[in-house]
Amino acid sequence: MEDCKYLVVGGGLAADAAARGIRDVDRTGSIRIVSDESDPPYDRPALSKALWAGGRIGKIWRHTDLTGAELRLNTRIVAIHPAERIAIDTNGRGYGYERLLLATGGVPRHLAETDADPSVIYFRALADFRRAWRSASLGAEFAVIGGGFLGPEISASLAMNSSRVSMIFPGQCIGERLYPRALANFLNVYFRKNGVNVCFGERVDRIYRQGEKLIVHTNCDDCKAVDVVIVGIGIAPNVELARTAGLVVRSGVVVDETLRTSNPDIYAAGDVAEFPCFALGRRLRIEHADNAGVMGRVAGHNMAGRPEPYRHLPSFSSDLFDLGYEAVGEIDSGMEIIEDWDQKFRKGVIYYLRESRVRGVLLWNTWGLLDAARDLISSRRVQSAGSLLGFLKEVV
Repeated sequence: MEDCKYLVVGGGLAADAAARGIRDVDRTGSIRIVSDESDPPYDRPALSKALWAGGRIGKIWRHTDLTGAELRLNTRIVAIHPAERIAIDTNGRGYGYERLLLATGGVPRHLAETDADPSVIYFRALADFRRAWRSASLGAEFAVIGGGFLGPEISASLAMNSSRVSMIFPGQCIGERLYPRALANFLNVYFRKNGVNVCFGERVDRIYRQGEKLIVHTNCDDCKAVDVVIVGIGIAPNVELARTAGLVVRSGVVVDETLRTSNPDIYAAGDVAEFPCFALGRRLRIEHADNAGVMGRVAGHNMAGRPEPYRHLPSFSSDLFDLGYEAVGEIDSGMEIIEDWDQKFRKGVIYYLRESRVRGVLLWNTWGLLDAARDLISSRRVQSAGSLLGFLKEVV
């Protein structure tokens, strides 16, 4: 049995942030981070963006060891016994704890009919980036499956590095669940002009090997022969450990505003946590780095005895060739949308409303307004096109 004061299960950004949060309050309590990854915590967004644009791998490390936490890599926790406050790994080793954090993140969603092949990459970890980068450097042709968040990002990064890439997705336009329809349609054309073969309205039903090539077969009876397939169709929260421990699980592990689960000694943070969002007045589970970082730190404070509600409204961002954006709140193309363009599809602010109240803001090639956007959403005031056009620009 190995005992510690704080046990963190998971090795991503939320785990690193939690160790730092604990150290803000408790300078000496023992921290053990148990992760099934082979690498220590790093900045995951760089895998589909910065590292393809000249960034160096040496810049992505979080240097979690500086907190004094003990990192136990390549180790999977398979059971938690809350009554005894013990976690068990695959080797049967026990870890005693006083407070435990579940920062287990998510696992990539898999296609139903896919032959096991090392050239099919479910893009999530540093090892996946390394495989994709190595293939790109050898002139491989890629198929990227998914047109939501990750698919367009990695497709743009590959094309900017002179790789041949087809992006395949079942919707009619890139990011159709996120962006206003006209902007999403523009992105189809924009990606094609930048060298991506955009294959919309196609659902992949099988991937199989034929000689030296992978064959991507779609419901349109179209077959594409490529060298590497990257799948980016979202993740599923890794909740099995919480469920078998008897914790309440819905869309994720249910936590209160202090990030405590249904067991008072266990907390959850990051992609896996379903939390009460104060600004939006509803429960959410969010899969972005900003949420993981801030939530992890708040969880660390609470675990170490400094009570603090999690009131942050998370944001996310993306880079798509020479376009980029920041977004905060609920970004859903099915909502009422008000567009405020300085230059159509190139620079502007897009507001997402429900019952005349702003629920989300998309800052398209527009920077420095995230905090103002958070304040606008949190105010919950009734708005209209007349009150919103030019509103955030006047705040600066």
